[in-house]
Amino acid sequence: MRVQNLRNRVLLINPPHTAIGSRVPREQLPPLGLLAIGGPLLDAGFAVQLLDAEFGPMPLEEIVVQCQRMAPDFVLIGHSGSTSVHVIVVQLCHMLKAALPDLLIVYGGVFPTYHFEDVLNECAAFDIVVRGEGEHTACELMKVLQAGGDLSEVDGIAYRQHGSVFATPAAAMIRNLDDYRVGWELIDHARYSYWGGKRAVVVQFSRGCPYLCSYCGQRGFWTQWRHRDPVKFAKEMAHLAREHGVELINFADELPTGSRKAWKAFLEALIAEDVNLILVGSTRAGDIVRDADILHLYKKAGVIRFLLGIESYDEATLKTIKKGASTSEDQQAIALLRQHGIISMATYVVGFEEETDIDYWRSMRHLLRYDPDQIQMLYVTPHRWTPYFPTVSTRRVIQTDTRKWDYKHQVLETKKVPPWRVLLWVKSIEMILQMRPKALVRTLFSRDRDVAWAMRWYTRMGRRVWFREVFQFFFKDKRTASGPTLEAFWGKSLHHQEYVLSKPKRSQIEIRRVG
Repeated sequence: MRVQNLRNRVLLINPPHTAIGSRVPREQLPPLGLLAIGGPLLDAGFAVQLLDAEFGPMPLEEIVVQCQRMAPDFVLIGHSGSTSVHVIVVQLCHMLKAALPDLLIVYGGVFPTYHFEDVLNECAAFDIVVRGEGEHTACELMKVLQAGGDLSEVDGIAYRQHGSVFATPAAAMIRNLDDYRVGWELIDHARYSYWGGKRAVVVQFSRGCPYLCSYCGQRGFWTQWRHRDPVKFAKEMAHLAREHGVELINFADELPTGSRKAWKAFLEALIAEDVNLILVGSTRAGDIVRDADILHLYKKAGVIRFLLGIESYDEATLKTIKKGASTSEDQQAIALLRQHGIISMATYVVGFEEETDIDYWRSMRHLLRYDPDQIQMLYVTPHRWTPYFPTVSTRRVIQTDTRKWDYKHQVLETKKVPPWRVLLWVKSIEMILQMRPKALVRTLFSRDRDVAWAMRWYTRMGRRVWFREVFQFFFKDKRTASGPTLEAFWGKSLHHQEYVLSKPKRSQIEIRRVG
């Protein structure tokens, strides 16, 4: 397929999201994925702008008006919460195409990467889908579009031609993450904050994860764990602090601590930069236990909280979902973090199995023994491209509004416990864990000023989210008592396509002929 010669104006759109976590607190973090695309495009000579519609959030009609005013040649759209925001993206892109018929829209992110066939067949507003990480692919695509070249020459994309959907071979994984820079100049840092008004950014030290958790929707997208140069990365964080007043760094990595050597080098380099930064992120309990002798470096570098994926109290369930962890290791990690003045947030997922009331009771007892500083309860949300999906493909879907597929709403039927009682258990566990005497003492009387601030801020935000989720469950959310099976709802499993960036034989594949 050849395309006409177009100019070089690119508009990156971060669409508004409806998830509760995006609206409470009323603070926004920069859209790292779009900024990561924007930097290389700027360096390639394109005129790039960012429209962050999360602020407000901006009504879809206003986004269209702003797009008309900016008059881009290309729109690149994507969001970190790509499954739950997909419906909004579809609606917005239909409106954009109606107002600007000649606009070329490129859609990227995790959801369209795997669902590209459905996306292109079901929504004519999308012209091209970028599959996988986009820094190199987006640049190559824009160059081909600008030159009027052949789309089949660009690896890692999908598009329509003569009524059929075509996918080019998978793009090569970016080996050296330092080859591409984040386009920080596209944002006004003063607009973005987190943690109660602290100027903040989202960053990635690494991509991917070497573990095989069957429910993870991210591992295959990145294909292989890799990290940035620790010293260069520390210098970039220091530059953000000194030049842009950034106070907090939020790691988007699945596993920033994956290499002890690289992570230690980063911590030491950041300490040497002598900047006052707060670091928050996620990791595995095993890495905390492994690093028991260098946790003082975590603290000195500014680490204030790590989220630990506890997932389940049941060793059999952990084995089934291939978590690769043990309950004893989880408990040890929480204790080690506390000894070094670092907050532990435990995430706990309900719904992996057909749970009973006694299972929820045991979960609560288990979490009380763990004694985490903070708790985040989540609902299992099976993605079509994960190995977990086919294991639950016959379970019924009770939430057919995909905007609710955000881990904070129950989406699968539980035959032994009705949804209202699942909610009661989830909200009771959250309340008991956060209001127990130990947690209140840490919140109110911590001698560490940063820990006290973090505990109190999270308690305030958690209280608002707690009441809002309960209200929405009973008065706004709609569920179905006789929904389709998971496979009937989403389609057959795509888990055999989980690894996006693996390199197939060079050939163009016709996926399906429409009509």
